[in-house]
Amino acid sequence: MGRKTAAFALSLFVAPVISSTGNTSDFKTHFSIAGERYYEDLVIQPLRDGRVISTFTFTTLLEGVSPRDPWDLETPALHLFPLTLGQILREYSITELHLSLNAGKWNYDNWGYPEDPSVSTGAELWAWMADGGPMSIDERWTGLRNALAGLFCASLGSLDSRRTSSPYSAFPLSSVPSPKIGIPYALRYATLPSEHVCTENLTPFLKLLPCKSRTGLARLLNPQHVFDADWHGLGVHVRSTESGVELRLSVQAVLDPVRQSGGKRRDWSFQILFDRTIDAACPVSSWSTARVVVSNDDGYTLSPELPMGDESVAMYDLASQVPLDISMSWPHEHTFPFPLTPPSPLAPLSIKRALHGSSQTHGVLSVALSNNEHGDITIGYLETLPALVTLWMHTIKVEVRGTRRDDLISDISYHPPLLQPNGHHGPSMLQVKLTVPAKSTLRLSIDVTKAFLKYTEHPPDAMRGWDLPPAVLFPVLVDGPVKHVVNDSFVDGIDSRDGYQTIPHRMYTPTLLVDLPTPDFSMPYNVIILSCTLMTLIFGSIFNLLTRKWVIVKVEE
Repeated sequence: MGRKTAAFALSLFVAPVISSTGNTSDFKTHFSIAGERYYEDLVIQPLRDGRVISTFTFTTLLEGVSPRDPWDLETPALHLFPLTLGQILREYSITELHLSLNAGKWNYDNWGYPEDPSVSTGAELWAWMADGGPMSIDERWTGLRNALAGLFCASLGSLDSRRTSSPYSAFPLSSVPSPKIGIPYALRYATLPSEHVCTENLTPFLKLLPCKSRTGLARLLNPQHVFDADWHGLGVHVRSTESGVELRLSVQAVLDPVRQSGGKRRDWSFQILFDRTIDAACPVSSWSTARVVVSNDDGYTLSPELPMGDESVAMYDLASQVPLDISMSWPHEHTFPFPLTPPSPLAPLSIKRALHGSSQTHGVLSVALSNNEHGDITIGYLETLPALVTLWMHTIKVEVRGTRRDDLISDISYHPPLLQPNGHHGPSMLQVKLTVPAKSTLRLSIDVTKAFLKYTEHPPDAMRGWDLPPAVLFPVLVDGPVKHVVNDSFVDGIDSRDGYQTIPHRMYTPTLLVDLPTPDFSMPYNVIILSCTLMTLIFGSIFNLLTRKWVIVKVEE
């Protein structure tokens, strides 16, 4: 009865195509559930600065399933797909969902592109929803935020209309559209740069996995070591493919074994990085692999020895190699030699973003994009700012080597902050197309004014300032309007028609901290102290006069 009730409550997708095998012994040998598959993958990449990038990917595939139509009430029975997340997706008819919770600033120059491009600082949430149904898009977006906030113990409920926008070009629909023709889709996107990820977010994240953290690759996710990394983040991605609906859970961490060894050696192993080893594979996983990106130098020793793969990647299969503790050491290095000179950047673009100006009412937003390639790079630039900061479009300026170059900016689109029915202003959104010349630095600047808030609108720590979300750089078609490259069409970054280049994935700039005009909150404190002092003196004097009785006391000599 309970299983039927849970299945009835979950109407996330239309009925899947079910296939099963009649051999029970074969079912036990290679565990699989009809219409559902589960995969695990771990990629470990040593870096030239001694750090190690660890990327965990847990994928659940519902075969033969399409996203739920807002008017559809068909119900599949789920086994490997997490029920709690499925109910949320079903309730609000989500076609595509992307959620990331990150801590730190990703260093593109030294770490290159991440496996999961969603490395924005703080919380980032964007979803595509099919229009129609009894609830509007905004109502479903509000319900989705609150439901995910409760599921992951995060402050996603703060992503209200003051932080929500719809940048269709930067975040395109990558899912396979519904077979029903004519259904429009809507995008909602919001960020919260001040959100911090910690153990209370990882615990419900692990509960979404079929094997939790008991077996498989998730066994390595030790919170004490993951959150001690220089950078760490969680990701939840749901999209529709030609094979079905895919749920991809990811964990990324940039660990520093050199720091753990006291600044001496860069040797690493599962035991050193996570203080754990893999004892058993997840029994419901179709396959579980651990891959190590082998470095170019020849002085390392990899254990266990290379079982399969090519010269650049060592692959280990958990189905036949458990217990497993992969280690990589450099026996001829007594002390890790840090690079004395800055190495060449690993990313084609180097990004710097700052907010200049000493005034509390005016400033200049400046972005510097350095092209590290030998060809021009064309990108899309997206800036979504809360109503705390107002952009003045007539002051936008693009310079290269001190010379103004208006020909390098095109397709300017700006949406000012609009007053909403709830009395708040929505965010402003600036989207442009930039062409960065080869081996040059392009500087984009625009004047801004800072809002003057009421004293009741300031946060508890008003003197710290307000966090501004990062800007987004995204790939575009170089000979047309601003349009995101869909389905990794430019994964190599080269457009052979014009010889131009574009970046293969999204890139994020650092966040900013803006100092708004802040009242002197110490004055109410001083008034309270003075008032309490006066009241004490007055009350004490009157109380003494009313209660004390003055008498003459004779003192005997």
